[in-house]
Amino acid sequence: MDSGTSSARRSRSGSPDPIASNAGTALPYATRSALHLKGLVPSGVENFTVQEQRALEQLNMKSTNLEKYIFLSWLRTTNINLFYRLVLHNLKAIAPVIYTPTVGQACQEYSHIYPFLAPPNNVDGLYIPLTEVENIGEIIGNYRESIKEGDEPEITVITDGSRILGLGDLGMNGMGIPVGKLQLYVAAAGLNPDRCLPIVLDFGTDTDKYLEDPLYLGIRQHRPSDAEFYAAANLVIEALHKAFPNMFIQFEDFSTEHAFGLLEHWRHRALCFNDDIQGTGCVILGGFISAVEQAGIPPKDQRILFVGAGSAGVGVAKQLVDYFVIAHGIPEETAKAMFWFVDSRGMITANRGDRLAQHKVYFAREDNGSTQCASIEEALEYVRPTALIGLSTIYKAFSEKILVRMSEINTQARPIVFPLSNPETKAECSFEEAMRCTNNRVLFASGTAFPEYTAEGRVYVPGQGNNMYVFPAIGLGAVLCKPTCITDTMIYAVSKALAASLNEQEKADGELYPRIERIRAVSAELAAAFIRQAVGEGLAKDQKWIGMAASEDLAAEVRRFMWLPAETFEQLRQCCPHTHHHPVLPHEASKL
Repeated sequence: MDSGTSSARRSRSGSPDPIASNAGTALPYATRSALHLKGLVPSGVENFTVQEQRALEQLNMKSTNLEKYIFLSWLRTTNINLFYRLVLHNLKAIAPVIYTPTVGQACQEYSHIYPFLAPPNNVDGLYIPLTEVENIGEIIGNYRESIKEGDEPEITVITDGSRILGLGDLGMNGMGIPVGKLQLYVAAAGLNPDRCLPIVLDFGTDTDKYLEDPLYLGIRQHRPSDAEFYAAANLVIEALHKAFPNMFIQFEDFSTEHAFGLLEHWRHRALCFNDDIQGTGCVILGGFISAVEQAGIPPKDQRILFVGAGSAGVGVAKQLVDYFVIAHGIPEETAKAMFWFVDSRGMITANRGDRLAQHKVYFAREDNGSTQCASIEEALEYVRPTALIGLSTIYKAFSEKILVRMSEINTQARPIVFPLSNPETKAECSFEEAMRCTNNRVLFASGTAFPEYTAEGRVYVPGQGNNMYVFPAIGLGAVLCKPTCITDTMIYAVSKALAASLNEQEKADGELYPRIERIRAVSAELAAAFIRQAVGEGLAKDQKWIGMAASEDLAAEVRRFMWLPAETFEQLRQCCPHTHHHPVLPHEASKL
């Protein structure tokens, strides 16, 4: 292990030595002398546990989640080992700070807080302006110079900031999403943090608020035409794929049409994945499988009403169709007929009179005759759904009247209500509202975190259809077995594994997802399922994992390749934690 100093390493970490940077006050006296730090730091020598206590104390002293976000960002870019120790030991509390819902506010304020997120000139990703696309080779070369040899990226999350969460077009400010997403790849599935590359395509913004903001750090122009967008985006992706041919590419928060267009163009040309389309569908399918098993009616009798018909909504619905076809033998046309959609103009039908976006055509109803429904309420009465799924980004779209009606329609079964929009300010309803309006019978999963609900002395835990359950495992499985592409059946295998990951207590409590505290163990099982499917389809390229696919020890072997922060200085010294995957040691296995 080369722990020596290099100019490239200095430029990235801001520290003269990566071990010193990550040891901090735990650096022993002898090492301080060798690094000429004697007298330059306080004399106390601590262990990592004490460092963690201090960091947690400081975090809890912050009065707002945005202040916590800024504190954690600075910690991550100055002491990555301490940052991930803190995250992994407090994941339930910290995940909503480093990602949704806090990351939404952080993105809106990104240009204002950027200088305070990391030391000056810290390299924490690529900002690729439309005006510099022709120089993408130079940009990639600059990035190579900033990283240590052997630390080439194995995963990237890339966005153009055009549709950030439910907040709209944030332009360059959308960089907070790739940065946050990659932190979850590390925390939940043990991807190597030093081989994660966040990217924002700074292709302008159509939001005047940012164009007029004197502190906005992106290019000040409106977004390009579709033709110019695809030409520029494809040029960037082609250059990235050429430079890093094994890198897993995750597309994130592009506008609906561009999200589908990029995925369609690249899914068989490079190892890529769109979390909005495939990841959301995957995690919701996992929870939906659990809900169908608990609903009390046969799967073939489900009637599913979607509110919101963007890329995420249609992606989710198509994966639910696949589930009914594969798991229950329902013909595709019959399964498709179990779904109805409502968008801003009402129920989507083939004869509604408007020109439907291409991605909506598949689910457009042709059996409605002259019936058109202009609202959710009208569609509810027409469809009489057993499941109501929201990806509309319309706050309180599922009113108490609608929720009560869902309960009345489903007297013989438990109603399924999935308000999946996030952040909370975009959620269609809350857990408490859904429980109260259905007499605590609802099978519930949301896109954002809601508090537990207590009724008649019983505490109910809300299900959260958080993509964090699946995209880290998909990324880990892809990085390990290196498939030529990611197929729908690989995604489906992950959904099935997620539904099967519930332990007996979680099933007894009627929960739809495993507890977030078990995320690493769950990720290992899901990544193993992904690898088995990739090998079974003959698409995996890595011989190690091809040979391991049939083994009962596959998940355990996956866990050995999940990165962990160091527990002691000696471990840090022997295996600098952000240089290579850190194999799980026996005493650490129980912590996963």
